[in-house]
Amino acid sequence: MHALLIGATGATGKDLLDILLEDNSFHRVDIFARRDLHIQHEKLKVHVIDFDNSEQWKHLVKGDVLFSCLGTTLKAAGSKEAQWKIDYDYQYQFAEAARENNVSHYVLVSSGSSSPDSPIFYTRMKGQLEEAVKALGFPKLSIFKPPVLIRKNSDRTMEVAGLKAIQFFNKFGILRSQKPLPTEILAEAMIHSAKTMDNGFFTLEGKAIWECAGLNNIE
Repeated sequence: MHALLIGATGATGKDLLDILLEDNSFHRVDIFARRDLHIQHEKLKVHVIDFDNSEQWKHLVKGDVLFSCLGTTLKAAGSKEAQWKIDYDYQYQFAEAARENNVSHYVLVSSGSSSPDSPIFYTRMKGQLEEAVKALGFPKLSIFKPPVLIRKNSDRTMEVAGLKAIQFFNKFGILRSQKPLPTEILAEAMIHSAKTMDNGFFTLEGKAIWECAGLNNIE
């Protein structure tokens, strides 16, 4: 398979890229980034692009599966408008280009509490993106809605605090469905979905993500 990836510099994207490069099911991996990642591998192609200029790159979005791990925080983006551009506009534009170029499978990392009707900006944005990519009509669409992620060396203060709180409750058998998920497990599940799932629309949350990765570790 020929894999495409956006968001390769994030925690999930890094893990996903590492696994893709070692997986013999994928003969080529193209990543799209703002800067050269200085990674050398015989089957890796790095496209350094301007995300705001889709005419520059949309013809390059060709392959079998597009993995979309792009995202940022409101703090890092600086404003809701800037976060929307990264988390919604860029991902939708890539999905649209992929669909136009007959990429058959789109794999999107969303949010565990996403909803287009959410009163919270972030989860509403994620839910609206899900609805928008559904409308593109991919033959195969996998949307992953993970709980709190365990990111290596995370500097996201609120996320780290939330992670510790949920892990505390998990010790007492509370909030098991929201058990924190390591990014490498999410990456494994995303790749497994590309390799094994039939055509159709799939939403995976909580326990289903662990199981998709070949694990049953929700208890």
